[in-house]
Amino acid sequence: MSIEETTDDGVSVLTLNRPDVLNAFNDEMGSALVDSIRRAAADSSIRCIVITGAGRAFSSGEDLSALTSPYGTGAPPDLGATLRDRYNPLVRAIRGAPKPVVAAVNGVAAGAGASIALACDFRLASERAKLVLAFVKVGLVPDSGALWFLSNMVGASKAWELAATGDAVSAEEAHALGIFHQVIRRDEFGSRWLEFARELAAGPTAAYALMKRLINDAPHSSLDDQLEREVDAQTAAGRTKDHAEGVRAFLDKRHAVFRGE
Repeated sequence: MSIEETTDDGVSVLTLNRPDVLNAFNDEMGSALVDSIRRAAADSSIRCIVITGAGRAFSSGEDLSALTSPYGTGAPPDLGATLRDRYNPLVRAIRGAPKPVVAAVNGVAAGAGASIALACDFRLASERAKLVLAFVKVGLVPDSGALWFLSNMVGASKAWELAATGDAVSAEEAHALGIFHQVIRRDEFGSRWLEFARELAAGPTAAYALMKRLINDAPHSSLDDQLEREVDAQTAAGRTKDHAEGVRAFLDKRHAVFRGE
């Protein structure tokens, strides 16, 4: 299977499973990942989603070997169709999931692999991880939202630099830039990202869904529009069982037990 799915304490772990080609995306893996994310997003027992890679890479991006035949005939492939059919639905599934999506970046995340990591809500990286906007090396532009996410994370100037050079960014540098949230020792990586995901899954996931919607809307909103969206979101959050539990726990001086409701 190109995607391995496991569940642990409300965490759906989706593992890109083409390690022999550094988890490069082909049609099968792209479609399978979209389907897996959508299933996990719709499952109320799942409260956090993790995407990681098998072997030594997160993902090296598009499987260019699949393009050998079109280039060999002198007729270039329709890369725009690939984006519309494979990667754009994937990015939208990640951003539209009403629960946190974590990229556990175990190794290199290059090309579209970098874009998918950037689309996630959190990025936890092994100390050996690297982020590479490799598109320029083959005369292409970063896609799948990479420049949109990067510009919001690091500003237009740094996004330009990373895109135009295509240079590898180490885990520590990406952390300093605010791209990676944590850098974890290689021998602790598997246990630490799972612990982080379990903590998210135990949180007020209804509130997380509302926060995610506000964050998605913020770059396109005026301040007045965002203030009104916050009114709607806070009204909805105030009606959740988790909010009532949080207040009771605060008054009782105990830890809240959230149900995601």
